[in-house]
Amino acid sequence: MDDLVLTARRIAIEALRDDFRSDGRPFIGHPDGVARIVEDEIGLDPESIAAVYLHEAQRFHPEVDISAFPQDVKTMVDGLNKISTIKPRDTRLEAENYKKLIVQYSTDPRVTLLKIADRLEVMRNLHIFPKSSRDQKILETLMLYIPLAHQLGLYNIKSELEDIYFKYAEPEQYRSITRKLKASEKDRQRLMEEFIKPLQKELSDEGIRYKLKIRTKTAYSIYRKMLKQQVPFEGVYDVFAIRFIIECDADHKTEQDLCWKVYSYVTKEYEADPSRLRDWLSRPKDNGYESLHITVKNARGAYVEVQIRTKRMDDIAESGLASHWSYKGVKGDATLDKWLTSVRYNLEHRYELSSEDIPSPPDKEIFVFTPTGELKILPKGASVLDFAFCIHTGLGCRCTGGRINGKAVAIKEKLSTGDVVEIMSGKNQKPSADWLNWVVSAKARSKIKLELDAEVRKQAAEGRELLQRRLHNWKLTLPDELMARMMHHLGYNSVISFMAAVGDGTIDINDIKEYILDPDLLVNRLGRGEEEKKESGKGGSGSEDILVINAKGVKGLEYRMAACCNPSYGDDVFGFVTRTEGIKIHRDDCPNAPRLKTLFPYRVQRVIWQEKNSSDPKPSGKRGR
Repeated sequence: MDDLVLTARRIAIEALRDDFRSDGRPFIGHPDGVARIVEDEIGLDPESIAAVYLHEAQRFHPEVDISAFPQDVKTMVDGLNKISTIKPRDTRLEAENYKKLIVQYSTDPRVTLLKIADRLEVMRNLHIFPKSSRDQKILETLMLYIPLAHQLGLYNIKSELEDIYFKYAEPEQYRSITRKLKASEKDRQRLMEEFIKPLQKELSDEGIRYKLKIRTKTAYSIYRKMLKQQVPFEGVYDVFAIRFIIECDADHKTEQDLCWKVYSYVTKEYEADPSRLRDWLSRPKDNGYESLHITVKNARGAYVEVQIRTKRMDDIAESGLASHWSYKGVKGDATLDKWLTSVRYNLEHRYELSSEDIPSPPDKEIFVFTPTGELKILPKGASVLDFAFCIHTGLGCRCTGGRINGKAVAIKEKLSTGDVVEIMSGKNQKPSADWLNWVVSAKARSKIKLELDAEVRKQAAEGRELLQRRLHNWKLTLPDELMARMMHHLGYNSVISFMAAVGDGTIDINDIKEYILDPDLLVNRLGRGEEEKKESGKGGSGSEDILVINAKGVKGLEYRMAACCNPSYGDDVFGFVTRTEGIKIHRDDCPNAPRLKTLFPYRVQRVIWQEKNSSDPKPSGKRGR
């Protein structure tokens, strides 16, 4: 055993000495079993085997020190540790999401293979687990690990996982099919001997060196075909295939000529079904798969599938370059499939590649969890606000912040894969235009725009009603031309935005009265505001008084939060003294801030936030739901 592996195993034995499996056996038996699979059945290196032992040691005892090991070992251990924290709430519904998460945690391509080996060892010992745990594991295996084994070309492991799943999920069907397979095993061997007998002399005379292999479908695969075709076991005619594996030099033309030559002898001797010809020699599949498939009828009238390929083609097919999903016509995530199908090649040629050539998992998405363990997938760069809208539009609109892994953060805080996110909300919170700068998901952007548009139209309606009522009381009118001039001076480009500003108090209704009576007053005031701004160099209040405001919502007795920008605790803000509604608090980056500070610098009030304490907003009852 390699020194690196011996050292890692000694650490694991010491750390796990008091840990036992469900049947009472020492837990060290699990990493020992995984290590054997990794070495003997997948063929990975000592670093991978060492990572298996160190992962199991750290999983139960995080204090175990592995700093002395090579970086690639530590990287694999970190990936395995992260994957072990995944607790699928509903694997059947979220299988693709969890499969992607497993791959994303596998920054070293070997990690995914190690996890598959881990699952195979668990499935081989499934009988030791309690029924509830057993049921969850067989469902996870079907939805997560069998597809991953398919895509990585681990055909033997995939087949074994399928049959173990089938054994526990459908025990009666499993026993029936396996009994029939065993009973017909000699028949299949005899069929192969009878099949090749009339061809042996001609192939030998041509100097064609080959091996024959019987490829029998798994019990689970046969069962699926029985269901699909609505036939009994005896009605599945491709229970097995006879595979010619031709030994020759890896020359493209020579390989093709020999395959077609074998094909000609087979179809000369046996009746072929032309509709079942699959020519992946002339036009190999996109994943590199090369082979000739044909179905023929033997002397007994039984149909037999024949596969013809060279040793090189067979090695490639078995090593994983032929993704089983693509082979069966199942469409998957293109980026993920491309990475998975390249993993095996890069493992076998690891030391011939630079670090830049080693593939990385897809990085356009992040995977985060609710406090209850529900997985959510968001675009890379997503914020707490994106997460809130992903859960529910109403929660997003009321979002005031969140907690990432228990730490309180602002709504614009960016998220990372693996984060556990809890949403904080307030009943008085409303979306603002700045929220569009803090989200990247299409759902959040569209919902925010809809809410902003609805809020602006609501405020515009309120502003129009207020203005009409006041004009009636004043016995004044505001002609369209005069209103257009006022909008121009104040920087509003639409009637809706102008009326919304009246509705939320940004434009004082009494200023409109003054403008109707003396339009030049506003222009002069604009000029004075610019001069005062230049003189002070601040554009803020001449007063040095500072208003201290509470972090929690206010009740409008002295001040209230401006609806146009919805300030939150910690934002840079200023106060604006209105004529009828006290002081309104605006963010410094409020769309109306430049206009207010320019037009009415004498009504701008400096403010600061009170230290945050027990008045913190309470988390939403949904808690990320």
